[in-house]
Amino acid sequence: MNTATDLFSYRKFWAKRFGVAPQLPTCRAEMDALGWDACDIVIVTGDAYVDHPSFGMAIIGRLLEAQGFRVGILAQPDWTSAEDFKRLGRPNLFFGVTGGNMDSMVNRYTSDRRIRSNDAYTPGGEADKRPDRCVTVYSHRCREAFKEVPIVLGGIEASLRRIAHYDYWSDTVRRSVLVDAKADLLVYGNGERQVVEIAHRLAAGTAIAELTDIRGTAFLRKTLPEGWTELDSTQVDTPGPLAAPVDPYQEAPPTCATESAPKASGVLRFERRRAIDPARTVIRLPAFEAVKADTVLYAHASRVLHQETNPGNARALVQRHGDREVWINPPPIPLTTQEMDGVYGLPYSRQPHPAYGGNKIPAFEMIQHSVTIMRGCFGGCTFCSITEHEGRIIQNRSEDSIIRELEAIRDTSPAFTGHISDLGGPTANMYRLACKDPKIEASCRRPSCVYPGICKNLDTDHGPLIKLYRRARALPGIKKITIGSGLRYDLAVESPEYVKELVTHHVGGYLKIAPEHTETGPLSKMMKPGMGTYDRFKALFDKYSKEAGKEQYLIPYFIAAHPGTTDQDMLNLALWLKRNGFRADQVQAFLPSPLATATAMYHTGKNPLHRIGRDSEDVYIPRNMKQRRLHKAFLRYHDAENWPLLREALKRMGRADLIGNGKHHLVPSWQPAGTGVQPEGARAVRKPQPFRTQHTGLPPLGGKPRKPSGKGKK
Repeated sequence: MNTATDLFSYRKFWAKRFGVAPQLPTCRAEMDALGWDACDIVIVTGDAYVDHPSFGMAIIGRLLEAQGFRVGILAQPDWTSAEDFKRLGRPNLFFGVTGGNMDSMVNRYTSDRRIRSNDAYTPGGEADKRPDRCVTVYSHRCREAFKEVPIVLGGIEASLRRIAHYDYWSDTVRRSVLVDAKADLLVYGNGERQVVEIAHRLAAGTAIAELTDIRGTAFLRKTLPEGWTELDSTQVDTPGPLAAPVDPYQEAPPTCATESAPKASGVLRFERRRAIDPARTVIRLPAFEAVKADTVLYAHASRVLHQETNPGNARALVQRHGDREVWINPPPIPLTTQEMDGVYGLPYSRQPHPAYGGNKIPAFEMIQHSVTIMRGCFGGCTFCSITEHEGRIIQNRSEDSIIRELEAIRDTSPAFTGHISDLGGPTANMYRLACKDPKIEASCRRPSCVYPGICKNLDTDHGPLIKLYRRARALPGIKKITIGSGLRYDLAVESPEYVKELVTHHVGGYLKIAPEHTETGPLSKMMKPGMGTYDRFKALFDKYSKEAGKEQYLIPYFIAAHPGTTDQDMLNLALWLKRNGFRADQVQAFLPSPLATATAMYHTGKNPLHRIGRDSEDVYIPRNMKQRRLHKAFLRYHDAENWPLLREALKRMGRADLIGNGKHHLVPSWQPAGTGVQPEGARAVRKPQPFRTQHTGLPPLGGKPRKPSGKGKK
């Protein structure tokens, strides 16, 4: 079959002949009920099994089922031995191993490296149901259970660890997870195309070691194959001091022929090297041992990898690990709208497995009535992993497909009350946005389409999304649709009509947006727009809220301790928060996730957004825990427990004038009983009470917060 054009050629045949399983089997008894003697593929996952298209294991499992394969699920198996990995017997084709919807380390630890008390992807929110670095642990157990069965890694944990990467929790550079897990193949990005092709080729008798030509995969090999041209990454983007800068993507530079070419009339002749075929070119990244020892080479490797993420022009990458090569094929071709419709139209039950009984799975409770309308993000925020995983090209579902899913939720979900919690994806408002010229899109290497400004080639028409919103809320039985995905307000301001539609009909009193910071320094390292864009959006938000007769608030999110953020930057942000009447109830500090550009900044102190050199730009890094706590404290300047730390910092920064009991002061000079000694004669001031939401929207000049009245709502 041609998986590049049709992921679903077997679906109708399989469904007509065999039907579909109400849930994919998780034990032998369920296999027996289906009449199966064995599974073709067993998916091992760190999440609880929820048969819903927001869970990766459900998508891949149902897709393989639609292709005619028998798929079993081992959800959160006991990893202390190999016994539980034998539960479904020996799979005929391969084990598919994934950490789940989140990297297992991000799932288990906070940005302060503290163990989280719960796990949203586990029944009852119970913690400790998956091991650290569970892709590696699960892979080892699968190998112990059935030594000869191929192992294919996938999901975001494998995707973000496909090359040598900085690991925040061990504070070191670790090898590719493919090496540590001792697996046969790694699928990165959204894996539908890759997994379908792997399954069919293995079923046809091809050895897994021969699957070296599938886009979106990584594997180990000993030597460079014949017919390939190797291009050292230092020819692509040269680190270190150079005599002169070079074109970073000059594939066929002129060669001076001073020794071999004759001179004529005093003119020096030049020859041009043979043309290099990008499809048969592999870029050699610095070896694991080199990037581990040299932070400049690490930053350089990160920069080159991110320049090779466009499916239209990306080349293969190779990185030596000891005596083996980790080979990474170019990214997969994005799914067409027809294929996206097929993926989300598979026969999901949309429920957790019945074995969990009444134990609620928090992640499912949050998303069970939300609908994914697109994938990908061209924003390029350096702290975010979406680009490395889903890519920059937006993959859209059709309007009809989305409406069908809304109707299915309405008609089949036992908990549905008429409220759709989200229509979105990685972002709320990139639906059907794309480059105006496919040729330009296929050749572009920009890390972001919206930074430092919106690219002139980007179509920012929000018309299709407005049309979708109107059609969706007109459905009988749909009482309310709120938009919960992250809104790119810098794109939204390009369409005041969209902002009006959103504010009038799809805001539930509060709208979350993410300026992330107010200061140019950290914003430039995040690749986020300045606060002028926020002010433009807020003006539109306030205008249309007033016109709709609704009292609504913006809830801005900010990041503490991001690379490039100084104490002064955080002080300025705290003053902005106070001036605008915001009191953050929950705050987040930067968490260096594997492979992100901001993580490379954190580890190296260099900025991979620009050419890397020994003397290139140094990035200020708030690294030690005390400073990271201080930066979080600035975001919660109103919390009495943070006042001693803030007073100490303000005195050190020469801003003791901000300590006092006036309206212009940031923190008071007194301390409430139980948290310290109150200075003699200090005026008693009531301790501020945090509002129930994550952020509190207050009217200017320190007025009291007001709950949305619901005025004007239907």
